[in-house]
Amino acid sequence: MNQIRINAIETVINREYGNIAGIIVQKNGIKVYEKYFNGYTADNAVHVSSVTKSVLSALIGIAIDQGYIDSLDQKVLAFFPDYKVKDDEKTIQEITLKHLMTMTAPYKYKTEPYELFFTSQNPIEDALDLLGGNGIIGEFNYSAIGGTHILAGILARATGQSILDFAEKYLFTPMGIRVPHNLLLRSEEEHMAVMNDKNTSGWVVDPQRINTGSWGLFLTPEDMVKIGQLYLDGGRWQGKQLVPADWIAESTKECSRLDKLSYGYLWWIIADQAHSVAALGDGGNVIYINNKNSMVIAIASLLMPDARDRIELIKTTIEPAFENSMV
Repeated sequence: MNQIRINAIETVINREYGNIAGIIVQKNGIKVYEKYFNGYTADNAVHVSSVTKSVLSALIGIAIDQGYIDSLDQKVLAFFPDYKVKDDEKTIQEITLKHLMTMTAPYKYKTEPYELFFTSQNPIEDALDLLGGNGIIGEFNYSAIGGTHILAGILARATGQSILDFAEKYLFTPMGIRVPHNLLLRSEEEHMAVMNDKNTSGWVVDPQRINTGSWGLFLTPEDMVKIGQLYLDGGRWQGKQLVPADWIAESTKECSRLDKLSYGYLWWIIADQAHSVAALGDGGNVIYINNKNSMVIAIASLLMPDARDRIELIKTTIEPAFENSMV
């Protein structure tokens, strides 16, 4: 790789993307670029925010393959028989796992109440209370927190084990990904303190000890690029099929849409023609996969408001620099 091109990439990063902690670019399964910023090293995990959703998507696919969940067509409330539905509540009874996976479930709010979920003693029950309403099932309606955490509750109930234990058995340990423990955040102060703490690792749990499905997972850039490579290779890792190939294909094609944005099963579809997809998290965390160019790009970023679009950085600066690399 030409050092002049590398210098150009890093000039753009230092000037316009100052919260990046680490980047890895991999082509044809070979690492062609790796760089860390802001005092981070390869050993430091970063809170990847909503990239957690895409990891949960893989775990749901594994759970279906293992027989813990029958299909995405199952009704959400089938997994919560103890949940009391009001007599006039009809919509919630028709919502399926697929609606939650594709962000096409309606909710009883115009703006999602983030603080409610972060302070709730039972966020899954609160999320169920907000599910349904007068909205239309099937229309794209992005739920940053509640909907995906309901999926986390379903996964925990269906498997009868913690999500982290399930992930370690079927995904993390086979891939050499280390998520060492659960994190219980007891206050807003604790929550804010760990978001940009380079010494924090693990996966956040709610007060019921259910790992958060929408956010809360800490990964290194190396972990992130492994997940991207797994998807690029159709769910296979070192000769073993960890995630079903048909699940990879189904979850990374358009299932719902908002204007120019397409969505699969908790994955964003960036470009159909190149079949590029991404797991995207707040602050600029990205696992980007370009099947046409056999390229995976992982960007780990520190939390900050109004972070610049990493897909723009990838498409205009990083990808062109490496797409013709001979490896």
